[in-house]
Amino acid sequence: MLKDRRLWFMAAYGFAAGLPLPLSGFTFRLWLSEGGVSLAMIGLTANIGLAYSLKFLWAPALDRMPPGLFRRLGRRRGWLAIIQPALVVSAMLLALSDPINAPAWSIAAAALVAFCSASQDIVVDAWRIELFPQRLQGSALAAYVWGYRVALLITTSGVIKVAGNFGWHATLLGVAALLAIGLVVTLLAPEPEVAAVRSAIAGFAARLREAVIDPLWEFLTRPGAIPILAFVALFKLGEAMAGIMTAPFYRSLGFDRDAIAAIGPFSLFATLAGITLGGWLVARIGVGRALLVTGWAQTAAMAMYVALAYSAGAHAVLYGTVTTEAFAQGVADAAFLTYLSGLCSRQFTATQYALLSSVPAFASHTLGGVSGVVAGAVGWVNFYVLCLFAALPAMALMLYLLRRYPPAEAVA
Repeated sequence: MLKDRRLWFMAAYGFAAGLPLPLSGFTFRLWLSEGGVSLAMIGLTANIGLAYSLKFLWAPALDRMPPGLFRRLGRRRGWLAIIQPALVVSAMLLALSDPINAPAWSIAAAALVAFCSASQDIVVDAWRIELFPQRLQGSALAAYVWGYRVALLITTSGVIKVAGNFGWHATLLGVAALLAIGLVVTLLAPEPEVAAVRSAIAGFAARLREAVIDPLWEFLTRPGAIPILAFVALFKLGEAMAGIMTAPFYRSLGFDRDAIAAIGPFSLFATLAGITLGGWLVARIGVGRALLVTGWAQTAAMAMYVALAYSAGAHAVLYGTVTTEAFAQGVADAAFLTYLSGLCSRQFTATQYALLSSVPAFASHTLGGVSGVVAGAVGWVNFYVLCLFAALPAMALMLYLLRRYPPAEAVA
């Protein structure tokens, strides 16, 4: 399978997609805090991440409109050839900004990075779904996550360490230069063989219907559309509630910064191992049965948080919890994202996948946002028990959907 050149391109795209994420997230907030920016201003940067949740709003344009001068590269590569240079420029603007004297400009540059990064994600997801057959979607996602996770390690731990020697501006300019790898990958990658975009439609209303209304209507009029959307929204809810509160949870158990920092390698390698196994399972037993097995594994793994709450700060239990939970998440992600990919019509790939992949984030940012209130009211043990039970409605919906509306591959 590693001989398939498409998987290597997928890993390279994962690397290109992972690099910019911390530039509007953890790494950026650390830079602001070291510059003496107020906590209120730093808190506002959380809204930058909405670009990744709202990307379905402009996905129709990337899905249906031709990429102008770059149309000779194809619909997917043509748009990437526009977006990726813009991403490099926005990262350069961020690197050259001054968060101490002009934090608003730094935040604006980070927001531009997030917008370009989310746009790149839209097109790369569509490229993957159209290029790989469904039996290889799990493997493609595994390759993507490998590249993605390596990039995250570079732009978090790597950037923070290098900035101590060379300063933030020079280090972030280096990241901007590294982002140019994405354009090189695009120029070398194959273009999916899909039907050409219809260009004969005249009028704004007709174009709006084709770009926005038709993809939504096509999905919502399918049998089982509502329970499918409910399942997609709830599948990651328990995990999101648990993950949001991990930092204060670890601190309340008495773990110091060194102990918490050591979590990174455990989480990284466990996630990579999990996503690799998940991709293999999808190819081996099909997406339906893989979703069933990995979904329950993800739910059961959250019991480790309850054990950690009883452990009185035992380091071995901390690292065991992180490893188990990250591995279970990785395995489940491979099956879940393959399932989402299979729900997309080839006619509206980018729009429908952007919408479906945004649904879990909306659920996490709304229902998951009350995690702090709940944890403070019931205590850590009861909170993580509730997180475990919060995953059960999605599991019940999954059993119903696999019986009534199984994935096409499972039917075959």
